[in-house]
Amino acid sequence: MIDPKDLEHCRNVIRTGSLSFHAASKLLPASVRDPALALYAFCRLADDEVDEGDNKGRAVLELRDRLDLAYAGRPRNAPEDRAFCAIIEKFDMPRALPEALLEGLAWDAVERRYDTLSGVRDYSARVASAVGAMMCVLMRVRDGDALARACDLGVAMQLTNIARDVGEDARAGRIYLPMDWMDEAGIDVQAFLADPKATPEIRRMVRKLLAEAHRLYIRSEAGIAALPVSARSGIFAARHIYAGIGSAVKRNGNDSITMRARTTKPQKLGLIGLSALRAASTMVLPKSPVIYAKPLAEVRFLVEAAARAAPRQKGRAETLIAVLAQLKAQEDAASTAAE
Repeated sequence: MIDPKDLEHCRNVIRTGSLSFHAASKLLPASVRDPALALYAFCRLADDEVDEGDNKGRAVLELRDRLDLAYAGRPRNAPEDRAFCAIIEKFDMPRALPEALLEGLAWDAVERRYDTLSGVRDYSARVASAVGAMMCVLMRVRDGDALARACDLGVAMQLTNIARDVGEDARAGRIYLPMDWMDEAGIDVQAFLADPKATPEIRRMVRKLLAEAHRLYIRSEAGIAALPVSARSGIFAARHIYAGIGSAVKRNGNDSITMRARTTKPQKLGLIGLSALRAASTMVLPKSPVIYAKPLAEVRFLVEAAARAAPRQKGRAETLIAVLAQLKAQEDAASTAAE
C-alpha cells in the first residue's frame, strides 16, 4: 500500500519528532502501525510547517493545495504526501477529517484566541481529535460511540499539551488559555506575553486544564474496548503516556512557565506495561455504559463525518473557506506592501 521507502521516512520523522507517539505505536499491530506512522508524519509535517515557518499563512495555503492534490490522486512528490495519498485510497478517508486539521492550523496562522474553554475544545477538536478520528478510520472503526470516545482522547491530549507549553507558547507570542479565565484573574494578556510568569493564577489555570483533560481521559477509556483487540494496548499507551505528561506538570507545581514537564524512559516503559494489562482486562470486563455518552458538542461534526451517519454539515466547509480567505487576503496585502 505505502512504498517501503516512504514508510521508512515517515517512521524516522516520528522517531525524532514525536517520542510519545513513537513509544505507543510499538504496541500497535503492523496493519495499523504502518498507516498510523504515515498519518502522523503528514500531520506532523503540517503542524511543523505552520508552527515553525516564517510565513504561517502561506504554509497553510500550501497545505490546502497539498490536500487537494492528495485527494485528486496526484500527491506532491514527497514521502509524506505519497504515503498520505495511499491512506486516502486504501481506507476511504473522509476529507472532512484532514480539512478539520487544516482549519485548526489556519486558526494558529491567524493567531486566533479563545474566549472560553469551549473555544479551546473547538481548537483541540481540529488539531487533535481529527487525528483520533482518522486513527479510528485506519482501524476500520466507524461506530459513532467509539468515535466520540476517540475524540475525547484527542481533546484530552491537546489540553495536556497546552497545559505543558504555556510558557513556551507565551514566549512565541501565542496563548491558548481561555480569555475569560485571564479576565477573571485580572491578567493583562499582552503583559503576560511580554513577561510570562508562573503566578498562582496561571498555575490555577494550568490545573483546571489538566482537570478537564483528566475527565476526558477517563471518558475515553470506554471506547478502547470497541477497538480491534490487537490495537487496544497501543491506544491505552498513548492515553497513559500523554496523561503522564500532565502528571509531570503537576509534580512541577503546575509551573509550565519555568519548567518543561517530561516523562522518562523508565516511566514510559512502566506505562506501556500498565497499558498491556489494561488492554487484557478489556477482554473480561463488561462494556462500560460511558461509551454511550454523547459526544462533546465541539467534536460532533468529526464523529458524523467519520461514521458517515449524516450528510456533511452545512457551514463546516464554509468555516474553513472563511479562514482560508482571511489568510489569502493577508498574503495579498503583504505582497502589495512589499512591492
